[in-house]
Amino acid sequence: MIDSAKCIAYGVPYEGDVWDFYLGKAEPKEMLPVASVLTIPAAGSEMSESSVITNEDGDVKLGYSNNLSRPKFAIMNPCRTFTLPPYQTAAGVTDMMMHTMERYFTKDDDMDFTTDLAEAALRNIKDAVFAVLKNPEDYRYRAQIMWGGSLMHNGLTGCGVSDDWATHQLEHELSGMFDVTHGAGLAAIWPSWARYVMHENLSRFVRFAVNVMDVPNDFTDPEATALKGIEAMERFYHAIGMPINIKELIGRDITDEEIKEMTRKCSRDYQITCGCLKVLQAADMEAIYKMARG
Repeated sequence: MIDSAKCIAYGVPYEGDVWDFYLGKAEPKEMLPVASVLTIPAAGSEMSESSVITNEDGDVKLGYSNNLSRPKFAIMNPCRTFTLPPYQTAAGVTDMMMHTMERYFTKDDDMDFTTDLAEAALRNIKDAVFAVLKNPEDYRYRAQIMWGGSLMHNGLTGCGVSDDWATHQLEHELSGMFDVTHGAGLAAIWPSWARYVMHENLSRFVRFAVNVMDVPNDFTDPEATALKGIEAMERFYHAIGMPINIKELIGRDITDEEIKEMTRKCSRDYQITCGCLKVLQAADMEAIYKMARG
């Protein structure tokens, strides 16, 4: 709803189609002020410059970022999240963790302070979700999740590094085509993306495995350590009720035709790439979708 409010706020003073901003055809010069009352910690939109909307004409889901859209204030009361269903709680945590992971998996290895912040945030949220799944009215851990969701998408955990966002862009086609929960879609895509790109910065995946997922470091075999970190993340997803492939996500096998259609949309008719750690061409996108089919 916050993203919808941002879209409306862009559109009111604009004489054209607000979709122009999301297609990159125009830049807003002004917008109405936006505020938020947070009830589902997940997107971090209450503190970020980002918004994502779906155009139901073609089931196209796109994001747009502009500092004009950062909310003027946000009311954040963890008590408002006590009644969140377990699935939405887990999907929200998956989404907020991915906001930091999109920044964490980078080729930039010279911002240790930022990296340490990111790892601490990921460990904190990873632990907090189990507490609230066990006791939905645990104020302390609901508060950790709510505050973490904001800090994990306001730029703090990616300060000074290049970010990736390929997993998000790949997932947008899943939720656009199949109307699945965004966080669950991210969980279904990330393990395949990680295996596909990990050799672009293997040491970063080793660090993630050891410092975030508590995997023992096999100094003789960094690739094995990295893979165990990805496997540990898959176990975490399953432990909180998230899928780890597309079949688990949508409840059936995805067809080759559907994969090709998602690839076409993600690449904007084969005109753009996505990702930064590894720049993904359309063929790479298709390969990751196929790896993730389950």
